[in-house]
Amino acid sequence: MLKIRNLESGYGKIKVLKHVSMHVDSGEIVTIIGANGAGKTTLLATIAGLVKAQAGDIVFQEQNLCVLSAEKIPFLGCVMVPEGRQVFATMSVEENLILGAHVLQKQGHQIVDELLDHQYGLFPVLRDRKDQLAGTLSGGEQQMLAMGRALMSRPKLVMMDEPSTGLAPLIVKEIFQIIVRLRDEGKTVLLVEQNAKAALAIADRGYVLETGKVILQGPADDLLNNQDVQRAYLGREKIEEASK
Repeated sequence: MLKIRNLESGYGKIKVLKHVSMHVDSGEIVTIIGANGAGKTTLLATIAGLVKAQAGDIVFQEQNLCVLSAEKIPFLGCVMVPEGRQVFATMSVEENLILGAHVLQKQGHQIVDELLDHQYGLFPVLRDRKDQLAGTLSGGEQQMLAMGRALMSRPKLVMMDEPSTGLAPLIVKEIFQIIVRLRDEGKTVLLVEQNAKAALAIADRGYVLETGKVILQGPADDLLNNQDVQRAYLGREKIEEASK
C-alpha cells in the first residue's frame, strides 16, 4: 500500500531523514519506534505532505505523494492523527467529527450520518459528549476524538503520531485496543510511538529509527526480543523478563 524509497526530508538546510526506505502492506499495523529527535514525526509529516521531501519517493497505491499538496492527500485515503490531538477546541465534538468527512462531502448527508454512527459505536464516550466543546474533553477523550475525526474520511491508511502521549495507562490500553480493532475492520495503520513495548505488542512489523536512519526492521516479535531494542527502548523490566 505504501512504499518509501531513499527518502530525505527536513527543515531548510537541516536534513532529518536520511535515505529512509520502508513499506506498509494492506491490513498491517506497522510501528516506527525511536528516541526523541529520531525523525519519527518528520517521517509522518512528510508522508502527509506537511513537510516536503528533499529526495526519494513516497508511493501510496501507485500515486507519488511527493508531487501532491497536503490537502489533496486525504482524498486518496491517507490521513494522519497528529501528535497532541489538535482538536478544534471551540467546536463541539460532533462538529469536529463532521469536519473529518469533508473529503466525502459530495456523497451527501447519509454517508456522513452513517460514519458518525460508526464512530460513536467505536468511541461511545463521544456520543455522550457530542454536543460538548472539544476543548473541555479529557486528554483521552480528545485522543479518541482526533482518531474518530480521521476515520470520518473512510481512509485506507491511518497514520498515528504518539497517540499514548500524556495519557493514563488504562486509557493507553483502550487506545491500543481500538487500533487493533481498526486493523480487524480492514484498516491499515502506521503507528509512531515512544511506548515501544505497547506498540510492538500490537504491531505486525516494526522499524527502528535512529538519527534519521532505519537501523533495524522486522517482525514485531523479533524486535521485542532483540537485545539492542530491549536495552535502548524497552527498559529494565523487559530485559529482566526476557532473561527469565
